[in-house]
Amino acid sequence: MTPHAVDPIPDAAVLDAFELASAPLERAVSGLINPTWYVRSRAGAQLVLQRLNPIFPAEVNLDIAAVTCHLAAKGVLTPTLFPSRFGQLWFEHDGSLWRVLTRIEGVTRDALEAPEQAREAGRVLAEFHRAVADLDHVFRSHRLGVHDTARHLRTLRDALHEFRAHRDFESVRPLAERVLALAADLPALPAAPDRIVHGDPKISNVMFAAQGHRALCLIDLDTLARMPVALDLGDALRSWCNPATEDAANARFARPLYAAAVEGYAAAARGLLTREEWSALADATLTITVELAARFCTDALRERYFRWDESRYASASEHNQARTRAQLTIAETLRAELPALRELTAHAFAG
Repeated sequence: MTPHAVDPIPDAAVLDAFELASAPLERAVSGLINPTWYVRSRAGAQLVLQRLNPIFPAEVNLDIAAVTCHLAAKGVLTPTLFPSRFGQLWFEHDGSLWRVLTRIEGVTRDALEAPEQAREAGRVLAEFHRAVADLDHVFRSHRLGVHDTARHLRTLRDALHEFRAHRDFESVRPLAERVLALAADLPALPAAPDRIVHGDPKISNVMFAAQGHRALCLIDLDTLARMPVALDLGDALRSWCNPATEDAANARFARPLYAAAVEGYAAAARGLLTREEWSALADATLTITVELAARFCTDALRERYFRWDESRYASASEHNQARTRAQLTIAETLRAELPALRELTAHAFAG
């Protein structure tokens, strides 16, 4: 999707398929991957209507249904799919796939403001991992290579060769050199079994209560997958522990947020992870941060990122350069604290 694409407004056929009222129809400011509206059923239930991004197959909804039904049966708060009046989990109309989910009242955040929020985010992710640990489900939608760090680094090297004529090449190249230098010293992660994970537990995918710091649940479940749990936690921690946004000039790694998040997770996940899985958290956080820097740096040359902020940047390349610089700063500050973070992580596991 280009940044200039116009999201189609749900028309009468879509509303009728899910028996939705024509008003209110409020466009959510979040939901950049899947355009999202807050709606009500004709019976008055508050719901969420989404147009599924073409990057996801329709069958991803079967995975969401399996996981969310399992979560709900265990008493874990989660959005669930709201079937159409035809009994289906999605509705195809004019080349687009639409779906409806139950609405969880709360707020999302682009960055954390306090360790208490990080602790709560850790608790919610642990409760999710614990609840699905016994789920026997074969996923229909596969995200192959999503955290194949070596592949993302190869892609960056290929982009440096392929896009030498790019107008911003001389600005991107030194960023790429910093990414590759960091990657050369990444610690090896231990082999670990695959578990069912969220797949994209960045802070904006944690729903918080409107008042106070309490986290409610995880949202945006199109990324559900099986992978080593340290990768899911590493992806979470690299997002949660930056008290700025992912493209901010003042992005950094904040140890107090890491400590609180690990404590919150450890308290709720007691006995769930092996010592080897747990000991990999700090190293996995560094790995995923460098991996994301590589992906953003590649996008700065390829300019294929699905969204960029036209109000603040002149191009997708410029925005992705800002994203790369932010992730590099986080990775560099994180690496400097790695021994202390490993010790902190081990203490939380033993506590």
